[in-house]
Amino acid sequence: MNPSTRTTATLALLFLVALPAFAHEAVGPQKPIAVQMYTLRNAGPLDQQLKIVHDAGVDAVETVGTQDVSAVELKQLLDRYSIKAISSHVQLADLRKDLDGVVAFNRSIGNTMLVVPYLDEKDRPTDAAGWTALGQELGRISTRARAKGMHLAYHNHDFELVDFNGRTGLELLFAAAGPDLQTELDLAWVARAGYDPAMMLGKFRGRLFAVHAKDNAPKGQAEDEEGFAAVGQGVLDWSAILPAAAAAGVHWYIIEHDHPRDPAKAIQTGADYLREHLTARLPARAQR
Repeated sequence: MNPSTRTTATLALLFLVALPAFAHEAVGPQKPIAVQMYTLRNAGPLDQQLKIVHDAGVDAVETVGTQDVSAVELKQLLDRYSIKAISSHVQLADLRKDLDGVVAFNRSIGNTMLVVPYLDEKDRPTDAAGWTALGQELGRISTRARAKGMHLAYHNHDFELVDFNGRTGLELLFAAAGPDLQTELDLAWVARAGYDPAMMLGKFRGRLFAVHAKDNAPKGQAEDEEGFAAVGQGVLDWSAILPAAAAAGVHWYIIEHDHPRDPAKAIQTGADYLREHLTARLPARAQR
């Protein structure tokens, strides 16, 4: 090999070695966007659901319980699509009766955040004392979970936002729970309860594990979708919400639509919107 050929070959080799680094730099860091798998419950088998997430350019999900599969199967499917579980919705009844089993399953899939997603009517407090008592119970569960290497968060709907002498049930719950319990604030339900999502984010500054990024359609529209809309396609003021979320320390933006006509389109639309509008002011992508 003559010197000129050797030089050309060396430069080519150096270029190939450096190419992945250049490619990564061009793409930029992945933004803290995930998908709540409830959105995809009617989108075919679990394998197909995760493919939709992958094809939307998202690499993180929030699972719904066990997704009706074993931990081994779920981990294999997540790995197949290079997706990680950053949290899981776990019913309060399961946390009460089998915290060890819940922890073992989630540890197997690499997840450390458990989220109380919903309260059955029998579990919903009807007065301030009841919300305080529930908060104290969740604080105890959170302490037990933390001792096992897990964290606990609470996801709201609108019924927690009833006012009791100037404080909502949700605020009473968190005041009683102590600092370990994290918040997963569902912004569309906050708005449906008559509150400004941007202002509500400020009330939970420093303990916001995530927000559920979803939108409400204009009144009277999208009735077949329960009045919800894809992120950025409804009436929520994202130009105010996103800076408020960043200032409050939100770690994850979890796309959700309760009843989408086209689940894949709702996720793609939401992911595209968030990728475009999330700013560099977001906290480092990390799980508490």
